[in-house]
Amino acid sequence: MKREQTIRSIDTLVQLRTTRVERLQADLASQETVRARYQANLQRLDALAAGSGASGATLKVDPALALNCGAYKQDVLQMADSHRQDLVLHEANMAVSQQRLTDAWIKRELLGKVLAREQTALAAEHERRTRKREDDVATQSWLANRGGLAAA
Repeated sequence: MKREQTIRSIDTLVQLRTTRVERLQADLASQETVRARYQANLQRLDALAAGSGASGATLKVDPALALNCGAYKQDVLQMADSHRQDLVLHEANMAVSQQRLTDAWIKRELLGKVLAREQTALAAEHERRTRKREDDVATQSWLANRGGLAAA
């Protein structure tokens, strides 16, 4: 009976650990979506900066336009740099989350192995009890038949 309680407790722990692994996987997937969004935004910002052309080329036409174009390009490049820094921090956070997921998965697998070992031991114990009962019945039957033959 004690082993069955232990198995139920371990099974509950395995289920809890599985839930934690699933939650961490969902969190990491969400972080991956954000990372992809950062990368797409960086590509768009780089395209905007490249598409604005050289600000000096408009200097001959209109100095105010050249200043405006230069300021725009500088702002876009600063925003892209800010996004790159944010992306680096986000990827570092993702690495920490990945490590947490790995640790949780390992703990779940180890606990799963303990559960399997306990279940195997319980099955062997039940099998041993069943065999003992069958042996006892066979012994009693043999003794009863032996006694019946001696009386005849």
